Amino acid sequence: MVDDSPTICKLVSLTLEKHGYRVIAAASGLEALAKLNDGLPSLILLDITMPGMDGYQLCRIIRGNQETASIPVVMLTGKDGFFDRVKGRMAGSTEYITKPFDPEALLQAVERHSIHPID
Repeated sequence: MVDDSPTICKLVSLTLEKHGYRVIAAASGLEALAKLNDGLPSLILLDITMPGMDGYQLCRIIRGNQETASIPVVMLTGKDGFFDRVKGRMAGSTEYITKPFDPEALLQAVERHSIHPID
């Protein structure tokens, strides 16, 4: 989960951990890249608007790296315009969910694109 909002990170974490998923949060693109060096996730939830590197840039970096290129990237963002969605797809996003999001829709997207929850 990459989002500079502690509130969104907490909401996502509570929603997914309740269903057996482990969530690792990063508040910026640079922090996310550092965490990718520690281990590869089965899915990345990515906000677009963040300080420094935005979500589009981070998604392109993820797609351009052989080790991370196949990890599903779900954009989870407040940007809900048509062009935002197109830019997300062009950057390599797997799916696009807008905030405020329905926790059940988030869970369904995670289940569609990730490995089964931890036991």
